[in-house]
Amino acid sequence: MRLAALALALLAASAAAQDYEREKRWAAEIVPNLVVGDAVQVSIASRSFLGIHIEAKEKYSKPEILLVHGVGVHPDHGVIGILRVSLADMGYTTLSIQMPVQKSDAGLNSYYPKVFPEAVERIAAGARWLKERGGGKVVLLSHSMGSWMANVYYEKTPDAPFAAWICLGLTGGFGGMQNVHAPVLDLYGEHDLPPALRADSRRRGALRSISGSKQVMILGADHQYTGRERELASQIDAFLKELK
Repeated sequence: MRLAALALALLAASAAAQDYEREKRWAAEIVPNLVVGDAVQVSIASRSFLGIHIEAKEKYSKPEILLVHGVGVHPDHGVIGILRVSLADMGYTTLSIQMPVQKSDAGLNSYYPKVFPEAVERIAAGARWLKERGGGKVVLLSHSMGSWMANVYYEKTPDAPFAAWICLGLTGGFGGMQNVHAPVLDLYGEHDLPPALRADSRRRGALRSISGSKQVMILGADHQYTGRERELASQIDAFLKELK
């Protein structure tokens, strides 16, 4: 009885950890209205989640990009929604995935650490999905809390398959980077959130030991890169062209 009660408690805690119904509602709104890209289902364990995939015409000529959005939004929202299309226009295959969300009024404390274990699983599943269908290099691109999730993914994954990590708007410094063995592009806006700006020198210092890595500030940009999306995509493209 004690084991059964514990199992039920764990299941209840897991179910309360994020809002799957909100994800379903978003998918029902997004999928019928997609103009560019195809809705796909990416699986972890017994659950699947939404991805939006655009396959490049010459799919083996450039790396494929897995995009991870920030807090409380969906994979076609904001700067990630713009980048998934603009980078595809530049010849990159993109897969933007739905990350775990909480209810609309949830604060940051409702996300960390509750939904981060599944966030790590979803990043790994997105990489597998692209690898199984493409077989070429895969790059991780993350924004805001998605960058925090990506950092935790690396902390938990000694054998991460990504050829590079493009980290946008990380609101703080990097955590443990011992598992990061590929180049990192740390991007932030001139008018980014205060925690992102205060930690820029710490992030820059953490990248010195990772070959091929660099930090770039987008002049005039805020945390969402509003009005600076074209320059942002150009910086990403230039970085990826230097990958060996």
